[in-house]
Order: sequence, then C-alpha cells, then structure tokens
Amino acid sequence: MRAPALLLLIGTLLPLGACNTQTNPGATGPLAAAPAPLSGPERDKAWMKLAPSAPIDPKIARATVDYPTREAPGTVIVVTKERRLYYVLPDGKAVRYPVAVGHAGMAWAGTAEVDRKGEWPDWNPPPEMLARRPDLPKRLEGGPTSPIGARALYLAEGKKDTLFRIHGTNEPEKIGQAVSSGCIRMRNDDVVDLYDRVPIGAKVVVR
Repeated sequence: MRAPALLLLIGTLLPLGACNTQTNPGATGPLAAAPAPLSGPERDKAWMKLAPSAPIDPKIARATVDYPTREAPGTVIVVTKERRLYYVLPDGKAVRYPVAVGHAGMAWAGTAEVDRKGEWPDWNPPPEMLARRPDLPKRLEGGPTSPIGARALYLAEGKKDTLFRIHGTNEPEKIGQAVSSGCIRMRNDDVVDLYDRVPIGAKVVVR
C-alpha cells in the first residue's frame, strides 16, 4: 500500500473505540508517526509528546480525594454514572481519575481482576467489530496515536478474559463521556499513573 493511502486509512480508523488488545512493548509500526526509542522512559517521553492532547477541566482532573469505602487499599473502583475511576488508598483516601465509559448498551459492570498489563499495546479489533467493518485491519501496532493509548490493563473473571480493558485513548477530548465500546478510557498521563500503581491481580469493581 502506498504511503498516502496508508495514512488515509489510519486517519479513518483512529476515532474508533476498541477493546481487544495485545501487549507489544517494542512496537513502532505505522502509528508511531515519527522515529522514537524502542522502549523505556525515553520512548514514553517521545511518544507522549506525539500523542493527541486536550485540556482538562481542573474540576475533574486527577486528584487525591476523601473516599471512604469497604474495599481494601489497592482496589480499582469505576463508577460509570460519575465517569470516574478511583484507586483506593489507605486512611479513607483515593486517587480519582476522569474516564470515558461505554455508551448505552455497551457498558459492563461486575468484579474482575487485573490479569495482565501492557505498554503501548497493539490494537486488534474484535470479531464483532470486524464483522461490522470488514475494511478494518486485523491488527495495528501500538504507538502515540493508537486508539488504545499508552497503557492497558486487561480484566479477567476467574482467569477468563472479559474482553474489557482500562486503557488510554487518542481522543482525550471525550473523557467524561459515555462513548466507548464498553472499555474504560483514560487520558494517557492518567493511565500511565494508574498502571504504575496497580499490580497484576488487583481487584477491579465496575458499577
């Protein structure tokens, strides 16, 4: 495929929501948009500069807040009606993040655990999406303009993949809305912060 045609295809894909992802820490691929280090903090620094950005209302920006709950510290709680995610801290506190949630008919609720995590993950549209959009590629490598963003946390119930994720986004202007295909989207800087806090096996409550 010639470069202009490839860029046009990518431009039509980026606004789409997606939740079926696969870890690929060293990916550079067509979405990388510019040369960058292959891994580590230097790649993060370079790609975060290239990723789409949008201003955030200070009223909903990430903050440490009072949050009394029976859930143990280290639990992730997503309150879909609020469009907020809470990472529970000791002493009745939590880190509160603004998120985008699933639109009507696509939201998921329940209790799961973080089964695995990925940095700059690939995008693999699920079969249902490919059936609706046969023009989509079966895979796009991760990068600064990827629909999956800088990080992904993969949710499982009893080791069974739920197909729902907490991940970054290339549409930060839609944070705070119900727009996704069911996954929880976060600003890239927020999902990196959460990723660094949350270990494999952490409890996730979505309600």
